[in-house]
Amino acid sequence: MTLPRILVIAGSDSGGGAGIQADIKTVMAMGGYATTAITAITAQNTLGVTDAMVLDPALVIAQIDAVLSDIGADAVKIGMLGSPAIAEAVADRLSCDDMRVPVVFDPVMVATSGATLADSATIAAFERLMRLATLVTPNLPELALLSPDGAAALADRLGSAVLAKGGHGNEPLLVDRLVEADGSTRSWSDPRIATQHSHGTGCTLASAIAVGLARGEPLGDAIATARRFVRLAIARAPRLGRGNGPLDHLVGLSL
Repeated sequence: MTLPRILVIAGSDSGGGAGIQADIKTVMAMGGYATTAITAITAQNTLGVTDAMVLDPALVIAQIDAVLSDIGADAVKIGMLGSPAIAEAVADRLSCDDMRVPVVFDPVMVATSGATLADSATIAAFERLMRLATLVTPNLPELALLSPDGAAALADRLGSAVLAKGGHGNEPLLVDRLVEADGSTRSWSDPRIATQHSHGTGCTLASAIAVGLARGEPLGDAIATARRFVRLAIARAPRLGRGNGPLDHLVGLSL
């Protein structure tokens, strides 16, 4: 396989820093080919979300079917879903025999800005998707909602690997901790980068991991490369906007 094909199922960010836009930039910069199934359209910029519209679940599935019937996919990345109905429809579709590929699920509930992006019913519908995923990548507030007992309890409950991202912590050292389905653990730590320009880090990380898994890389290697990409992208952020600005995804071209 020379060009990993990543199907991204997520919402659109009009500001280009997160969501489908960040996913496409990441996949392409990491040497893959991105296809998409858009779940929701948002009006947002670096200052926040001002409006949003969730799409019909049937249209989301139609996008997935259109991509798979022609281009195919070597991995799937899931981000913002928008509604319980979409979550259930996507879970149904991923359960089909033609979807036996790695799935990275970023359970988008709490944005870097602190904004809530999923209601309680949508969060409840995440359970099936998390069980189907190869890797689930919650940030710390999301992990607290999904599993008050922590990442190990969540991985044990799901039978899936969980990467607990430490970006929302306050400690000088940022720690990301991987718990695999068998209970084995691994962690990565780096000094926290002091910046307000970190919009879309979760989307970017999950998409970069998906590219590595699509290439057949071991999970730990895919995570390590993706983390390096994200840190470089944060360090070289173009400082656009008056709020939480986007990353520089073009750094992936030099990895």
